[in-house]
Amino acid sequence: MFPGVNGFHWSPAHIIFLSAFGLVLSVLLVTLAVAFFRTLRDERGGRSGAIAWHCDFEDLPRQERLCRHAFEGAAPGRLCDRGFDCRDCETHPKFATIETRRPVTLPAGLDYPETRLYHRGHTWVEPQPDGTALIGLDDLGARVFGAPERVELPAPGTKLTVNGAAWRMMRNGASVSVRSPLEGEVVAQGAPGGQWQLKVKPEAGDRAFRHLLSGADAHAWVNAETDRLMILLSSTPTGAALADGGALVTDLHQALPDAPWDEVSAAMFLNC
Repeated sequence: MFPGVNGFHWSPAHIIFLSAFGLVLSVLLVTLAVAFFRTLRDERGGRSGAIAWHCDFEDLPRQERLCRHAFEGAAPGRLCDRGFDCRDCETHPKFATIETRRPVTLPAGLDYPETRLYHRGHTWVEPQPDGTALIGLDDLGARVFGAPERVELPAPGTKLTVNGAAWRMMRNGASVSVRSPLEGEVVAQGAPGGQWQLKVKPEAGDRAFRHLLSGADAHAWVNAETDRLMILLSSTPTGAALADGGALVTDLHQALPDAPWDEVSAAMFLNC
């Protein structure tokens, strides 16, 4: 069927076959080349993390993809279709103006200062007067993972994307990737064991913080996350996880060493 093969001779059938074969091969090569250059462009532009997150987001269970406004009652049962990124959501401003329909109280013992904004991957953001923002692990996230044995932080100059990897924590053989709450450039690292982990210069001005939670939104979400954590730990005795008065202990990992921490940490930190 191909030139150079014994017995080959040109005929209309051969011409049609080879033309079709060449066309298919050309389309395949062009498709592969375009995919390669797009991947290279996304990698150089720091967009690969965001693309991977949107793939991971679709794998989350339905209850873990609830819209932020479902927690405080403005949009009961509504699912998010934007990977928890409200910055370009057309309906977010409408729901944001609806008054909370259910009472919201913070779970006992948890600390969520009003001066901070919160990301659904359990990080907090604190805007600074110089235009930068500090990023750290929120209180529930810190109690879930406990004191890490090792933390891998990105170097200054690293570009972060919303929901892409911000830093990695390791403990007792478990490893968790913490998702970035902001898009921007890392300008400094926090001290080991310190309260904040990264200082970032955000991109997009005021829009950079639109997807983050605050006030009643944050408290309602933390309530839902605490309930979800108790469900994830339901296979182990949870009494040791609660201090006197019903507050979570500061190191759940230590209090419940036999809990399935790989699965729990992956779920709480959105590691699909």
